[in-house]
Amino acid sequence: MLLDKLKNYRVILASASPRRKELLQGMGIAYTVELCNEVDEAYPPELPLDEIPDFLARLKSQAFARPLADDELLITADTVVLCNGQALGKPTDADSAACMLQMLSGNIHKVLTGVCLRTNRREKCFTAHSEVTFRILSPDEITYYINTCKPFDKAGAYGVQEWIGYTAIEHIEGSYFNVMGLPTQRLYVELDMFLEASR
Repeated sequence: MLLDKLKNYRVILASASPRRKELLQGMGIAYTVELCNEVDEAYPPELPLDEIPDFLARLKSQAFARPLADDELLITADTVVLCNGQALGKPTDADSAACMLQMLSGNIHKVLTGVCLRTNRREKCFTAHSEVTFRILSPDEITYYINTCKPFDKAGAYGVQEWIGYTAIEHIEGSYFNVMGLPTQRLYVELDMFLEASR
């Protein structure tokens, strides 16, 4: 069982996201939080859109502030929303959040979360995909959500666990938790294989 294999490791989550902390805790994994050095989340313009999360998760892993000890396992992650051929990161202000939500309104978009697992001996990165369908949102609903939930720290300007997730999402294909910020089932399987290969 994975939790038995993890007893030999000190798991480090390099993320300030309260959603990722909650999800990792829900998996029953004991961990500590240590943040990476500041990362410029820029990516090469020629990089295919579906490779952006993997690239950024690895970039965050490489920016970790210190060498890992032999018994430490580092987890980094990045989530990107893809809609109409564009990659939507975090909005800079209310206007950019409104533009993103208008784009998502009545539309289908993809949520991709890249995850990087690293010890001082091995590294493995993967990306999980989910597809989300929004009903049409009125301008008043978009304004209400932005003013109430202030989704400026979320890719695509929304949190699935907030008001908009309860009232506007018609359908999710794939992992709900991936949309929330961490693909828990896929992470569990990947961690198990990662540790098995490290033996």
